[in-house]
Amino acid sequence: MKAKKHREMPEFETIQAAIEGDAEAINQILSHFQPFINSECKREYKDEFGRIHYVTDEYMKRRLETKLITKILDFEIRL
Repeated sequence: MKAKKHREMPEFETIQAAIEGDAEAINQILSHFQPFINSECKREYKDEFGRIHYVTDEYMKRRLETKLITKILDFEIRL
């Protein structure tokens, strides 16, 4: 089993900019969560020889990314 790599969270300023709708900041947050999204969107696929492969379900991946963007834009920071 692979060891999980520690990834740094985006900075507070990046998160704040993403909440305000900055496209570059949203892309940075999406790229941070991309490994998790890819792992959750795996589907089993059998080829013509009966071998099993795991492929990324692109439709599910886009839905998760869209849901994340929606939640980022709806998020409120309470001080």
